[in-house]
Amino acid sequence: MITKRIIPCLDVKDGRVVKGVNFEGLREVASPVDLAKYYSSCGADELVFYDITASAEGRALFTDVLREAARSVFIPLTVGGGIRSVADFERVLSCGADKVSVNSGAIANPSIVKEAAQKYGNQCVVISADIKRVNGAFHVFAKGGREDTGLEAVSWIKRCVDEGAGEVVVNSMDTDGVKKGFDIELLKAVCAAVDVPVIASGGAGSIADFVTLFKEIPDIDAGLAASVFHFGEIAIADLKKELAKNGIPSRI
Repeated sequence: MITKRIIPCLDVKDGRVVKGVNFEGLREVASPVDLAKYYSSCGADELVFYDITASAEGRALFTDVLREAARSVFIPLTVGGGIRSVADFERVLSCGADKVSVNSGAIANPSIVKEAAQKYGNQCVVISADIKRVNGAFHVFAKGGREDTGLEAVSWIKRCVDEGAGEVVVNSMDTDGVKKGFDIELLKAVCAAVDVPVIASGGAGSIADFVTLFKEIPDIDAGLAASVFHFGEIAIADLKKELAKNGIPSRI
């Protein structure tokens, strides 16, 4: 079994970290830079920053927060929100990001994945998909989960990987913030379709949910969560100890 990564997600709105349920009812949590420092010090393997309203508002992603965070932490940073062109990749990478996550921008301009992968390498390009069940089918949503694209999710993700995306973040809107476990059905479908690292997002409510995730889907690479880490419901050190007890390798 590959070493599993534990990744806190920082959803940023107006310069502050926020968190909601099913992508709604956002409430402020803390300073993104302060949280980044905290997670770096307590064992997080990577961090994901999303400027969650950049795409919907049609503006560029925050950069001042990113620069300060990149100076303050020494674990990989993936950054997304408002990525609409290869120039946006350049801007974010130059501010200190290690990887760039694209969602709505790839839906609007599918060639961005191939162009960015050719210029910066597959390892820099992360396809992030916000996915919700619609009449029994997995649909991709754009603009921070506000717009149903009608695209079938698994085939869309496979297309992006074929174009050069080196990693996939699967955000289940059905389980987001509900804290009743990851969307195992959806994640199994994605893992079966692609051969790049897949990160599970949406639904973590307890340490047991991470154990279930990695046992049910041995090929999954990482578990991502937000509120359970932000509000102290799960300590990363305790999570990794429990993974070890269950024979699940992680970086201690």
